[in-house]
Amino acid sequence: MDTALDRNRQMSGWVLFAATLTAVAGVFNVIYGLVVLFNSEWVAVTDDAVLLFDLTAWGWTLLVFGVVQLFTAGGITSGRGWARILGAAWASVVVIGEMAYLNVYPLWSIVIIALSVLVIYALTVHGDEVV
Repeated sequence: MDTALDRNRQMSGWVLFAATLTAVAGVFNVIYGLVVLFNSEWVAVTDDAVLLFDLTAWGWTLLVFGVVQLFTAGGITSGRGWARILGAAWASVVVIGEMAYLNVYPLWSIVIIALSVLVIYALTVHGDEVV
């Protein structure tokens, strides 16, 4: 028999989706940050590119953000309020950042923006379904 308390303890599919995407993004950022730190020649920079950070700073930034995303994903699955807020804020920053790449990688940017909007939706609408 399924009681109301049991239903409240189960994780919403939307919240699990948001936590999974946050964790995957965190793993990708950690890997990319380590690649940039250990092999900066792997990153291609052309004459037409604008580089706002040196590659070492960019690598450390990605590494730190990736670790924060992994902790955020863990917090989301634990039902922590701070993790919902941080996850939605991070997804919002990703949406704004992808606007810069819309002309360069339109399909990729649209996919990332759509997934980020779904994460924001999941955390803001369904985030309280996790106890």
